[in-house]
Amino acid sequence: MIWALGSIGRIFLEFLVSTGRITLFLITSLVQGIRPPYYFGQIFRQFLEIGFLSLPVVGLTALFTGMVLALQSYTGFSRFNAENAIASVVVLSITRELGPVLAGLMVAGRIGAAMAAEIGTMRVTEQIDALVTLSTNPQKYLIAPRLLAGITMLPLLVIVADIIGVFGGYIVSVYRLEFNPATYLKQTFDFMEIGDVTSGLIKASVFGFIIALMGCYHGFNSKGGAQGVGKATTYAVVSSSILILIANYILTSLLFEQGQV
Repeated sequence: MIWALGSIGRIFLEFLVSTGRITLFLITSLVQGIRPPYYFGQIFRQFLEIGFLSLPVVGLTALFTGMVLALQSYTGFSRFNAENAIASVVVLSITRELGPVLAGLMVAGRIGAAMAAEIGTMRVTEQIDALVTLSTNPQKYLIAPRLLAGITMLPLLVIVADIIGVFGGYIVSVYRLEFNPATYLKQTFDFMEIGDVTSGLIKASVFGFIIALMGCYHGFNSKGGAQGVGKATTYAVVSSSILILIANYILTSLLFEQGQV
């Protein structure tokens, strides 16, 4: 009994220590990011890496998600003669939940791992120490641009994912299930509200912040050579994915209470 309580206590204390370290890391990075000088080259590079270069994987994911969603909705709704609701289900599911969540998970796997690996390699090869020697704050140069890019670029990716996902549902509904194209598009726009899109974009911004923070934190604090970099990469992806799912529920609950969902 005592051993079990001790284990629970150690886990809880480790959780508090990790939370405190991440909070201090975040505050320091934000403070340093506000102060000049600003490294616009690094900011543009992260915009390109997180935004443009993530379009293929996010677009493909959204396309096939919309197509599968239309097929599965038809399978279920046909039993109740409610096939006309497919368009509304596809657009609401994509814009509210599937678009931001799947885009966040895909970007976490691609960008979160890349951030942790890049910064972790710089840590174990003492390149970060070299930046300090050259009077360059590593958190201003490495962390702040990634946080800014994560917050701003993921909502743009989600907008593209929403469009592609709805288009995937349109393709299956019209060319596979033989829906009328004009009727399908009318039902899509009739049931979609601006709040459905904005709630997804709010989630996307939070998810981008989580991805950048976890990738940078685990990479910045990695140690132990190549093995440590590998662990940091794994921790970054796993922690980002779990926090995205937790944050999704919390944000959905808050937006639901405010009448936006």
